[in-house]
Amino acid sequence: MVFQPLDPLPPRLRHRRFKPIPVRTLLPNLITLLALCAGLTAIRVAVEHNIQLALAAIVFAALLDGIDGRLARMLKGTSRFGAELDSLADFVNFGVAPALILYFWGLHELRSAGWIAAMVFAICAGLRLARFNVMIDDPNQPAWAADFFTGIPAPAGAITVLLPIYLSLLGVPSGLVLVWIAFFYTLLIALLMVSRLPVFSGKRVGKRVPPEMVLPVFVLVVAFFALLISYPWQVLTIGTLAYLVSLPFGLWSYRSHQRRDAAKAGLAGAEQDLAPHRASDKDERPARLN
Repeated sequence: MVFQPLDPLPPRLRHRRFKPIPVRTLLPNLITLLALCAGLTAIRVAVEHNIQLALAAIVFAALLDGIDGRLARMLKGTSRFGAELDSLADFVNFGVAPALILYFWGLHELRSAGWIAAMVFAICAGLRLARFNVMIDDPNQPAWAADFFTGIPAPAGAITVLLPIYLSLLGVPSGLVLVWIAFFYTLLIALLMVSRLPVFSGKRVGKRVPPEMVLPVFVLVVAFFALLISYPWQVLTIGTLAYLVSLPFGLWSYRSHQRRDAAKAGLAGAEQDLAPHRASDKDERPARLN
């Protein structure tokens, strides 16, 4: 042939054929996107001064955030894309949205000071999520370290930082005094999020349920959601206070694990130091018998 046939598309311009994505990988990401929609809706209704609906959207986003990760691990549908999407959604839902809700609720009365507090909280949430993504693959951590977070996690920080609004909805006078308390309280929660404080993670809770506890667990879950729907601000207030009280216990448990590891390391080091002496004693025994 005089003329060679031409390829209509060069190799670089050919479309790559991607493998079909399984549904078990898509489902957790869809839940994450639903949580992101809830966070964005919370921002919108907060701008419209519908604070109660904004709080409900944040709580709904927190519930979905607790589901998507567990569902991905159960279905073995974890992916790098899902991890990045989850971090982005957490920053919007539990960093930006709570900060704006607090600002539109009462921090705006402090003008620039209130905006600084809201901005510091959002930034600390972003820093806390970035640190979590870096530390999640640390191979030097002991096995028990998976039971603890470093600092308050972003969803818990979002629910906790909204405590002044819960109190105002319960009838506490929402004057300038409560706004200043909210200002310092917001900064405190922001610092706890980026601190090195060990906090119970609860990752291993709910993986295995004894057969005799299945029905009581169902009853407790239904009762919790019934109380949350019927008395939302009371339940959120009690839950927030209980969570804050539990923080020192997490530190105590973490230190106890560290002391156990140090004691085991000390015993191992002592045995290694005694090993050469035991070997020399065994070598000297036949010489003494001769």
